[in-house]
Amino acid sequence: MEPALLRMLEPIRHRGPDDSGTWCDAAAGVGFGFRRLSILDLSVLGHQPMQSKSGRYVLIFNGEIYNFRELRTELELDGHRFRGRSDTEVILGAFERWGIDQSVPRLLGMFAIAVWDRELRHLTLIRDQLGIKPMFVYQKDGLVSFGSELKALRAGPAFDTTIDVEGLSGFLRYLYVPAPHTIYRHAVKLPPGHMLTITDPRESLPEPVQYWSPSEAARRGASNAFTGSDDEAIDELDSLLSNAVRLQMQSDVPLGALLSGGLDSSTIVALMQEASSTPVETFTIGFDSGLDDESRHAAAVAAHLGTSHTQLMLTGADALAVVPRLPDMFDEPFADASQIPTYLVCELARRKVTVALAGDGGDEVFAGYHRYIDGERILNFMSRVPRPARRLAAAGIGAVSPSAWERTIGGASRMLRVPMRRSGDKMYKIGKLLEADSEASMYRSLLSAWQHPESVVENGSSATGQVDAIMRRTEPADLMDRMMLADQTTYLPDDLLAKTDRASMAVSLEVRVPLIDHRVVEFGWRLPRGLKLREGQSKWILRQVLYRRVPRALVDRQKMGFSPPIEHWLRGPLKSWAEDMLFGTSMNLSGELHVSAIRRRWSDFQAGRDSGANEMWAVVMYQAWKARWVA
Repeated sequence: MEPALLRMLEPIRHRGPDDSGTWCDAAAGVGFGFRRLSILDLSVLGHQPMQSKSGRYVLIFNGEIYNFRELRTELELDGHRFRGRSDTEVILGAFERWGIDQSVPRLLGMFAIAVWDRELRHLTLIRDQLGIKPMFVYQKDGLVSFGSELKALRAGPAFDTTIDVEGLSGFLRYLYVPAPHTIYRHAVKLPPGHMLTITDPRESLPEPVQYWSPSEAARRGASNAFTGSDDEAIDELDSLLSNAVRLQMQSDVPLGALLSGGLDSSTIVALMQEASSTPVETFTIGFDSGLDDESRHAAAVAAHLGTSHTQLMLTGADALAVVPRLPDMFDEPFADASQIPTYLVCELARRKVTVALAGDGGDEVFAGYHRYIDGERILNFMSRVPRPARRLAAAGIGAVSPSAWERTIGGASRMLRVPMRRSGDKMYKIGKLLEADSEASMYRSLLSAWQHPESVVENGSSATGQVDAIMRRTEPADLMDRMMLADQTTYLPDDLLAKTDRASMAVSLEVRVPLIDHRVVEFGWRLPRGLKLREGQSKWILRQVLYRRVPRALVDRQKMGFSPPIEHWLRGPLKSWAEDMLFGTSMNLSGELHVSAIRRRWSDFQAGRDSGANEMWAVVMYQAWKARWVA
């Protein structure tokens, strides 16, 4: 069993370059393997796998428990004695004192935990509330394996690489494979806030038990809405975020922050600097051309706060050089192109620090996306327009190519001096919205790359998943709240957090995300709409927290995003490579995808008749992934 564990550990060496360990119970047929990135208690007393004091529990744990000192003190007052200073040992002490089911809801942090109960002969897999840390599970023919990345499972004693066409359809729609699916038929993602207890590996995986959910947080928030003044709400959020940041600054290794210059990361850095007696290490990348560049804004924020700032200017060629590495880094198809700059800034930060705080999650918690404002207005309007009229308008919009819309609207915006970025794409999206028949399908359309992935996937499905289910509910009653809930449940864990985890761990950097401390998320659901969105301004209350520390002029500007110019690349420097991936003799599309449909779409895209950059990038990334992992 140990040789198999060692084979599974090797592909994820990057996640834990400092130490490794295995534990086997041959009689029970159970083995654990672990690669360690040492953050707290760098001594051998933090080594994993770790057994509890009584020997009943054996545990491996990826992540951090931020309230472990509080839990440790409580356990010590109850008579428990600890050997080392790690949070891993505290988890085991909690399991022995309170049991697994009662302990897990008390954990504050990011974690993926596997624990073997030697007394009951149960394996329990646990994932944190928001899904910050990943957990993949494979089950077939009496074998259960699990890990932080699919490449570890693939290296196991057996692995069936049959493609899950529903997972593939979902990927082409959303640019990520929506949970609980993976790209493989016999592997799943453990959903955030769930525990999975396995008693017999020969049987199908049981349903995981949910111990925390955004839906329940939203329900409780509505029944216990915040009724204080604006200042009281700002004070409460300020206190919660300050506490979250202080807890997440715990580290026995160098620590810093990823600073984009936007509202979210600037708030995190401001709170970090306030809590630190020395300048915080901050990191920003900029691009000389072709990519959105916020580096000068980040530098201004860093200068105001007095951080020790490192900025690296990159070229478009530097970003392009990362593309061939993506399929290895993201061992499941993934096509959110912001993965490229995310990886580059993590690589920069790792030169000086081992832990970095980031601003992920602010948009999903405090209503930061344009689609919440514009989408709600458009959806409310369209729901009142008869379907025949909508279809007629959609046909009219579709008759004009996205490039023609870009020239027409772009020219008008320049004359009026009103910025309208990517206006052709926006008109294309509006045309697709007009075809939708419900609020749920309209919001799904806003999120979709391929509007109908089943049309290009052999035996594919519409793959609507949880987005439609949430949008069709009557609660939350507010449309914007349902959009936010859908994003917290799907887009946040499956796209943003997955992207950050893979990009950071590829360079052995641990990234922490205080804005989605689950206490902050719960407080966000208590806030009335007007504290999130006011006078057309998003994230109003979060802005007020930052304004206490940074002048408004440094952060009040149009949201830029963090994505490379994929459309330009696919029509320029990446065109020949992409065509080889799509249509080359070694990588034909005759497997899961329809060749003729892809060829038509590629031709329309290259001719400017179609704005399908995201659609084509998704197919190219799938083919590149397939070349690395399946071919």
